[in-house]
Amino acid sequence: MNRSTLYSNLGIRLDMAVEAHDVIRREMGADVPGVRIFRTEHPQAVVTTVVVESEQGEQAMAKPRGTYVTIDAPPLRENNREAHQAISTILAHELRRLLQIGPNSSVLVVGLGNWNATPDALGPKVVESTLVTRHLHHFAPEELAGHLRPVSAIAPGVLGLTGIETAEIIKGIVEKTGPDLIIAIDALATRSVDRIATSIQLANTGIQPGSGVGNKRAGINLETMGCPVVALGIPTVVHAGIIAHEAIEKLMQQFQTSPTLYRLYKGINPEAMQQIIEEVLGPFQRDLIMTPKEIDQLIQQTSRVVSAGIAQALHPSIGPDQWTQYLQ
Repeated sequence: MNRSTLYSNLGIRLDMAVEAHDVIRREMGADVPGVRIFRTEHPQAVVTTVVVESEQGEQAMAKPRGTYVTIDAPPLRENNREAHQAISTILAHELRRLLQIGPNSSVLVVGLGNWNATPDALGPKVVESTLVTRHLHHFAPEELAGHLRPVSAIAPGVLGLTGIETAEIIKGIVEKTGPDLIIAIDALATRSVDRIATSIQLANTGIQPGSGVGNKRAGINLETMGCPVVALGIPTVVHAGIIAHEAIEKLMQQFQTSPTLYRLYKGINPEAMQQIIEEVLGPFQRDLIMTPKEIDQLIQQTSRVVSAGIAQALHPSIGPDQWTQYLQ
């Protein structure tokens, strides 16, 4: 059983396009049709862009057509101010490439997630540090023109807290305020513990909250909102099923030095491996996810970097070390 089938059977969906591409490409042993990928290296990060161009690419990747940008920046996890400023500048550059809006276009920043659950609190934390200016444009439009774009922000909570679908709340705000663009921030699930709090994904395809942890909610995209939606996410959790599978794979790789043991490994029924993983996960099975114990600090650090990147991307006059001067 290949990885993609196992993940599907375990109810695991890969949030990150670059990971989905790696899995599919390894299984096919060739480039994924209808998908282009290219990389750019920076001193503090590697930027990987995956472009899904056709229906064939959509089916292979299980992701809608569009552009997905992943910024892999290990220093993001460190307490390094200079590195964080450099990463926020890279984020701002990549975000501006996806925005495609005018200097006076209004933007709604939406922080998705549950502020009571730390691994899911990235979105609300980013909103706390977002430079909002929409109200200021009503009072001093001439002074702000060309410097600060009209930006509003909301952290709508989750269905379990409000009793209202997140997409319904955002749709109501969009109908009332009429933004030209939505930036939706959410925590992601990854298949690699190395990517927790070290990678940032941008996508111009919108977002489906909770999809990575098997809790699909109504989509937030151009079709549902009536305006373009750019999604921004950082991995904060890994499925326990993926960790269990990777541990088994690593163990089995050691058997290659022994022909007898390796033949036993090759003879294992793939369905039996899935059953073993499900038994190990116990009653939680598909709902068990893992996050590091220092997640509080990681969310605090990454949310500030994301807020700085968004401020630089949206407001032309703000540099990487200036955005905090405008916050209340």
